[in-house]
Amino acid sequence: MLSNSDIAELLAEQAERETGVLSRAFRRAARSAFLWPEEVCDLIATERPLTELRSVGPFIAKQIQTWIDKPPLPVKKTPAIRRDFISLAEARRVLATRPEWSKELRGDLQMHTQWSDGSATVAEMADAAANRFYEYIAITDHSKALKIAGGIDEKTLQRQGNEIAKVNSALSKSRRGLTVLRSIEMNLNPRGEGDMSPDSLLALDLVLGSFHSVLRTTEDQTERYIAALRNPYIHILGHPRGRIYNFRIGLKADWSRVFAEAAELDKALEIDCYPDRQDLNVELLKIAQKHGTRISLGTDAHHPWQLEFIELGFAAALQAKIPENRILNLLPVVELRTWAQSVRDRITRTQMNR
Repeated sequence: MLSNSDIAELLAEQAERETGVLSRAFRRAARSAFLWPEEVCDLIATERPLTELRSVGPFIAKQIQTWIDKPPLPVKKTPAIRRDFISLAEARRVLATRPEWSKELRGDLQMHTQWSDGSATVAEMADAAANRFYEYIAITDHSKALKIAGGIDEKTLQRQGNEIAKVNSALSKSRRGLTVLRSIEMNLNPRGEGDMSPDSLLALDLVLGSFHSVLRTTEDQTERYIAALRNPYIHILGHPRGRIYNFRIGLKADWSRVFAEAAELDKALEIDCYPDRQDLNVELLKIAQKHGTRISLGTDAHHPWQLEFIELGFAAALQAKIPENRILNLLPVVELRTWAQSVRDRITRTQMNR
């Protein structure tokens, strides 16, 4: 039987054969297939309409039904730009083998608010997280160089900090058990350098560093990653490859060397759980597992409902057999902050000894 991932690939292939509105509709449905909560075959078995699914209208539903009735043969190998993405239905099957996972997961370490390109306030994101019984979240709005995403400068970051302090005070009074961590998704240039002042970064709980430029080069980018990991102000390297489903394949590197460097520095690489990114993917996570590298889970949510994307990242970590003690999101908030401070202390000592 065809899985949702199989159907996503068939939809993407059909989009390439169509033009105009139809091409866009099939492409949109292919992306949405990774968020369908149930397998298509299960819907059909219970005689429910496929139009229940996101981005599926009557025309596309008819095409999917045709594929289900008579699966195309032979099935082409999925191209690299669409390979190794997990569907939500698949993720939930993986997580069902470990029903305690939702109680183990303590937080989400990447999300955006109205301070940059998100749709919700800090309080609204915190409320959504508290409803998931999280212990903490990190607010990681974009930094100033990423103007297209409304990146914030040092003064704005300080004003945001004041708002976060007020939200934390309200959360404490309501006894909801959630702490909002001050953080940022700092834009990195290809040399691994950030765009924010050291003083502004030292005031934060965590710093996520991410590349947003020169992401289509085919040359080896190992040195770029090494430089970023050695940036003394970064704790987590966000969406490392920079891949996007059916749009950008992502950067190449000697990943064994990159993960080994991160483990040596006790820094983390992120699984960006956004469905179009899923970066790191399972293939690379298996390399991270061999090196004992720390892993961070961040939904990259821009709306409160997108916190559910965490399931895709956690399922990938389980498939790659990442040990619990290497996943930051399973640490209590006190231990998370202790780790973050130890990273800064270690880098400071290293610089003093040079």
